[in-house]
Amino acid sequence: MAEYPITTTESAYYGGSSFGGYQFTSLDDIISQFIIAYVGEDKIISKIKRMDVSFHAMRGLQELSFDTFKSVKAIELKCPATLQITLPQDYVNYVKLTWSDGNGIEHIIYPASKTSNPRNPKQNADGSFDFDHNDDGDTEDAGEDALAYETESDTWDAYNSSAASEITQQDFDYDDDVYDDDFGQRYGIDPQYAQVNGSFYIDEHVGKIHFSSNMSGKTVILKYISDSLGSTSEMKVHKFAEEAMYKYIAHAILATRANTPEYLVGRFKKEAWAAKRVAKLRLSNIKLEEITQILRGKSKHIKH
Repeated sequence: MAEYPITTTESAYYGGSSFGGYQFTSLDDIISQFIIAYVGEDKIISKIKRMDVSFHAMRGLQELSFDTFKSVKAIELKCPATLQITLPQDYVNYVKLTWSDGNGIEHIIYPASKTSNPRNPKQNADGSFDFDHNDDGDTEDAGEDALAYETESDTWDAYNSSAASEITQQDFDYDDDVYDDDFGQRYGIDPQYAQVNGSFYIDEHVGKIHFSSNMSGKTVILKYISDSLGSTSEMKVHKFAEEAMYKYIAHAILATRANTPEYLVGRFKKEAWAAKRVAKLRLSNIKLEEITQILRGKSKHIKH
């Protein structure tokens, strides 16, 4: 994303195609400004290569992206008949999966905690293992001395092939992939299964998301965390977190250098932690009006 300096005219900004860039500072500018402020004679760091600063800056961007920047991305995909979706290239961890109905309302999809897709080595009739080629194309384990694996496990195939049906009782729908429809068995049910929004399982070994059979053809929205290093345009820092980046880089450099006084390392460790905390508070974007609205909702009466 382009960064707009103060000298940019309004006509140039509104006549362009990239907006909102003023709230960010590029990683390259962070590195340049750090060198100006922290590197030189009579400064904290007397001498350092720009390449070393760049390394610690990229590590800082990764670390802060996970729990400070909240760099959440969203991608919308159709769940195919295979019930499998490939993870995005820059995927690190998921935040939430939902499916969108005809009105654009998102419904949460919960993880399938009672099944998985373990690796399934091929076995002969006598129980011995097959050491032929791999059907899943895993060249890492290929070879005469490597075990051959099935593409998917019998456990997941059995779960995935279960025909989803819905039982309607008192206007509540339930998916029989999880529990039976016998009357009275809903008592004590785990709340995560008392819904018909489907389930998913992420197989990180093969980079796939598997969905339950009732998800076929639905629009799925994956919200996930990246590390902000996927592309050059992503390597940017919100201005609320600039100071946190500077302190992180300074502490990382001092902590990895020999003969650095411990009091100096400890000082910048505390300053880095404090700056990170301030950045979290600023980026939390808490508004008084929103808190007031939530508190008002807690006082309303619930009718049975």
